[in-house]
Amino acid sequence: MMNMMNTSKVVIALGSIVSGVGKKLGGKLGAGLVGFGLAHIVLGMLDKARSPWR
Repeated sequence: MMNMMNTSKVVIALGSIVSGVGKKLGGKLGAGLVGFGLAHIVLGMLDKARSPWR
């Protein structure tokens, strides 16, 4: 079973990859991918900051 910190790191890494791909594509689709990736980065950081006892 994956540790919560590892899960957060995976979500942040995937968000970074999706954002990078979106920047390379450009246009409306690229902007959507950048936003989607940035949302995953933020959610991964929030998950990482969350207390493991909840």
